[in-house]
Parts: sequence; structure tokens; C-alpha cells
Amino acid sequence: SDSDRLHALKTFDDTKAGVKGLVDAGITTIPSIFHHPLPLLHLHADHEHHFTIPVIDLAAAVGAATTTTPSERAELAAAVKVAAETMGFFQVVNHGVPKATMSEMLAALRAFHEVPAEAKAPYYSRESHRHVRYQSNFDLFRSPAANWHDTLFMQTAPKPPPPEEIPPACRTIAPEYMRLVQQLGCTILELLSEALGLHRGHLEEDAACLEGFAGHYYPSCPEPHLTLGTTAHSDPCFLTVVLQNAVAVSRYSSTGYRKTTRSRFPCGWTCRRCRARWW
Repeated sequence: SDSDRLHALKTFDDTKAGVKGLVDAGITTIPSIFHHPLPLLHLHADHEHHFTIPVIDLAAAVGAATTTTPSERAELAAAVKVAAETMGFFQVVNHGVPKATMSEMLAALRAFHEVPAEAKAPYYSRESHRHVRYQSNFDLFRSPAANWHDTLFMQTAPKPPPPEEIPPACRTIAPEYMRLVQQLGCTILELLSEALGLHRGHLEEDAACLEGFAGHYYPSCPEPHLTLGTTAHSDPCFLTVVLQNAVAVSRYSSTGYRKTTRSRFPCGWTCRRCRARWW
């Protein structure tokens, strides 16, 4: 019944331990709140296509790219525009974020999600005004079925959270990481602005972008055939910049087809213009 489901959701949420807490408890079957309908779980193979995502080289737009000519800049902006218009997402390389910084951030996120539940509990919250918060499923009480992941959120604008509010595991690397990724996001927004015939800073200044960070964690699942890490969705923002770990696979839905993408470069970023649906 609806009341039983609500009780199960509240009981799970009140643990403040997330999905990782279930795994740590040694469960062998997942709670029914995570069960997804069969149509979502069994995607039709004849509608799935594997393809490689477009790659954009940002070397001419980042760092000390002072020798870039206006025509080269326009060509780069046009390439970003085509990728955004036709597929809705693309990968960027030579983006200015050091490989070491990316690796350290991924390791720090994993470390946070894998500390004991009591260490994470103070950060567990559904209050959107908090600069830093950890939770499992932002839409836990609204979605038909919960997804098998936990998330650490950090607000990055108008200013990043003070260091003391950032979990110890992420405190050293997160501020520098967020600064560099904001720069990357700004570069992409500038190129998109130029491609749209707007002044270079339009999307950054007027579209309220570059405001948040979300670090998702997908622990092992004893019954992966019954649930999903993430369901089909459209991100609510104009642009999402994604850093994936070694399991760099995404599903993208366009014109009725599900497309499975694999990252070509382990040190690249996947950028998505958010009018697409993601699986």
C-alpha cells in the first residue's frame, strides 16, 4: 500500500546511511522501494545503438592560448555548437584540469562515501539551502522507485562553501577542483554564447550557470536486475559537465533510440546540453 511504501521510504531515509548503508549491512536482497518496472529494466536490444561521442579539443580556448586567431576561435565555437545541436553532448580534451586533480577528486569522493555511516550522518539532509549536503535520491519521496546511488552535493555559486563545511575526505581537493571545473564550464559557456551570436559572457552572466556540484556513488548491488543506478531524466540545468570514473558508460535517448556511449579518453570530460534524456 501507499502507506507501507511511505513508511519504508522514511525508515530508509532516517538511517542517514544511504544505499551504502544497506550494502554495509550485508543485505542479499534489495528493499522493494528500489524495484523498478520491467520495461525500464529490460531495454529492447533492437532499439539500442552503440556509438562514439564527439570530441572537442579545447587547447585553443584555455590557458595561455594567446596565439589563437579569431577564425580558429570561431571554428572551435562552431564545433561545439554542432555537437550540442545534433547530439546534445560531447567530450572535451586539453581542457586545463590536471589529471592528478581529477583523480584526487574521484578518490576523495569515494573515500567520503565509504567512511562509516556515523561519520556521514551530520551531512545527511534534504534542505536545499545547505551549502554541503549528502543524501540518497534527491527525489526519494516523489519518484516511483528509488535509484541505487548516494550523492554528495556542494553549492559552488555565488561562492563555494567554507572549508569547515566540506567533509574532511574532500576538504583538501574540492575547492581547487571546483575552481578549475568552473573555469572549464565558463570556457564552454563562452564558446556556446559565441556560437549563438551572443556576447562571450552572456550564458555565464545571465543564465545562472556554474552553480552546483554533485558527486554520485554507485555501490555494488546484490540484485542489479531489479533496480537502476539512474533512471531516464533530463538535467534541470543548461549545461552539465561530467567526470566519470573508469566505468565510463552513459545511455542517451534521442529520436526514440537508446544509445550507449563510451568515453574515448579517460582524462576527458563529457559535457551535455541539457535538453536530452539520460539513462
